[in-house]
Amino acid sequence: MTNGRFADLEGASVLITGGGSGIGAALTEGFVAQGARTAFIDIDADAGQSLVGRLGAAHDNVPLFLHADLRDVEALRSSIARAVESHGPISVLVNNAAWDDRHEIEDVTPEYWDRNQAINLRHQFFAIQAVTPDMKKAGRGSIVNFTSTSYMMNLGTLPVYTAAKGGVVGLTKGLAGALGPYGIRVNAIAPGWVMTERQKQLWVTDEGLQDTLEQQCLKRLLQPEDMVGPCLFLASGASAGMTAQTMIVDGGIQ
Repeated sequence: MTNGRFADLEGASVLITGGGSGIGAALTEGFVAQGARTAFIDIDADAGQSLVGRLGAAHDNVPLFLHADLRDVEALRSSIARAVESHGPISVLVNNAAWDDRHEIEDVTPEYWDRNQAINLRHQFFAIQAVTPDMKKAGRGSIVNFTSTSYMMNLGTLPVYTAAKGGVVGLTKGLAGALGPYGIRVNAIAPGWVMTERQKQLWVTDEGLQDTLEQQCLKRLLQPEDMVGPCLFLASGASAGMTAQTMIVDGGIQ
């Protein structure tokens, strides 16, 4: 993974939600490689422990795994408190966790709607709420929220998910306005179709890949590692003048 060095991330206290697999695992490794004191939350205990073992073998800097269900706001708050206790006040928050389940309109129940929004949108707000008091005291902080290009593309296979992902952009802009006076920046990243193991197991077809490559300017499939450099940039002082922005990383479809 070659992302250059962001000197101000060394020693920074970083928290990543959904950091145990897929894009999240690539982000966790990216911050660990920068020398950041990195904590990540994930619901999958096996994935989280496996990632800690793998990164511990490859780096002197071992991440802290926090096992929690992000639908449980109190568990989220407790995990953030544990990260602060171990690494100091959070200076970089990456809200990455998501659930891109496909669904039919007729099958959506109020319970399904609430579960989907809790994972894809609600946890982002409450994670931000938990870290901002310390960021305000420090007079600085960077928050990176992950949205998706899917909400821009009129896709009909996951409308509850795309509603949440559109909401992430609204949340990002609203909180950037509220927190900017305290020196806290809030930006978003909108990935295109990234070839995580989940995508390959559940959704990838030869026809879908061909269609995607025909639309992309870059004629290669996006990988989780492609999201690391943009996230490091937004987390670091290299983007000190940026807030309320959504960075699209989709190989050139949008």
